[in-house]
Amino acid sequence: MTCTTFIPFSPPNIGEEEIDEVLDTLRSNWITTGPKTKIFEADFAAYLRAPEALAVNSCTAALHTALTALGIGPGDEVISTPMTFCSTINVIEHVGAHPVLVDIEPDTLNIDPAKITAAITSKTRVILPVHFAGHPVELDTIEALAKSANITVLEDAAHALPAKYKGRLIGSGDNPVAFSFYATKNLTTGEGGMLTGAKDFLRPARTISLHGMNHDAWKRYDKDCSWFYEIDLPGFKYNMTDIQASLGIWQLKKLHAFHSRRKAIAQRYTQAFSTIDALETPAERPKVDHAWHLYVLRLRLEQLTICRAQFIEELTKRDIGSSVHFIPIHVHPYYRNKYNYLPDDFPVAFSNYQRIISLPLNTRLSDDEVERVIEAVADIVVRYSK
Repeated sequence: MTCTTFIPFSPPNIGEEEIDEVLDTLRSNWITTGPKTKIFEADFAAYLRAPEALAVNSCTAALHTALTALGIGPGDEVISTPMTFCSTINVIEHVGAHPVLVDIEPDTLNIDPAKITAAITSKTRVILPVHFAGHPVELDTIEALAKSANITVLEDAAHALPAKYKGRLIGSGDNPVAFSFYATKNLTTGEGGMLTGAKDFLRPARTISLHGMNHDAWKRYDKDCSWFYEIDLPGFKYNMTDIQASLGIWQLKKLHAFHSRRKAIAQRYTQAFSTIDALETPAERPKVDHAWHLYVLRLRLEQLTICRAQFIEELTKRDIGSSVHFIPIHVHPYYRNKYNYLPDDFPVAFSNYQRIISLPLNTRLSDDEVERVIEAVADIVVRYSK
C-alpha cells in the first residue's frame, strides 16, 4: 500500500474563530492573565457544572498546585498508577512526598481499585487516579475508599474532557480535578490546563499558582485598582495568559462537536478491528461516556510474527502516524533506580505496555483517512499473522 499523504497522529483543530479571538487579544491592552482568562474559567466551570475553575499553564501545574494546596509534603504518601505520563508522578516528587504505585485493570488500563486498599497506610494523604485515554476510573469505589480513610481524591483528567461517569461530567465535583489543554488534547490552548474544585479549595490554590501573591496583575494594573500586593507564601508562576484563553473560549464552544466526531471515529475503528483476532479493542464500560482522547489498540503478539515496534514501523511505511501511551512509570530510569522497581512489579501495566499502539484519533481525520488507517492495520495483520 502506497500513500502520498501522511496521516498525523493528533494535530490540533484550530478554526478562524480562535484565530480572530487571539487577534482581538493581541490588539487589546491585555495579553497575559486578564479578562479573557476569567471568561474561560467561568465558561469552563459552567460547562462542567463545577463549583469553580482555575486556569493554569499546564495539567502538570494544576496537579502540583493542588498537592501544594492540600499541604502534601515529606512523609506523606500519594497512591497512583504506573500507566500514565511522567508528570503525574513527577509532581508527587516535587512536593517531597512518596509515590505509591498500584497496578491497573486489564480491560480499561485504569488504576485497579481492588489494589488500592492494600496500598493505603497511615501516611496516605491522596489517591491520584488517571482517567486513562479518556475512560473514567471507578470513581464510586475510589471515593468510598478515600472517604473511609480521610483521604483526598485528586483526579488527573488530562485525557478526560468531556468524559462522564454515571452521567456526571468528570470535574463537576468538589474534589480537585486537573485538566490538560496541550496541543494534542480534545480541547487545546497550545499549552495550558485547568484545576476545578470547591471554591474554598481554589482560593488558596489561585494564590499558589501566581507566586503566592494576594493580588494578580489584572487586579493591580487595571483602572481604579491598587498596585499594592503581598506574598502570602512561596508560590509558582503557573498562570494562563489571555492569548491561550482566547483559544480555549472557542475550543470549548466546539467541544461537543469535537467529542461527537472522536466518538464516531472510535466506533468505526472498533467495528472494524473487533472482528480481527490478533487485535484487542479498547474497553468502554456501560456506565461511562468515554472522552476518546486516545484510541489504544492492543496487539495479541502471540498471533503475529512481528513485535509492536515493527508494527509501528509498518504503519509508518504506510504513512500512518501512531504513538505509544505510555511507557510505565516504574521502568523509567529515575523511578526504577530510586525505588528499585522491576518490570514485573506491576505485571498488568508492563505486559500491556509491550503491546499497545495509539492510532490516529483527531477531529481533522476525514472518513477516507479513517478507512486508510483501518486498511493499513488490517493489511499488516494479514501479512504478519502466524
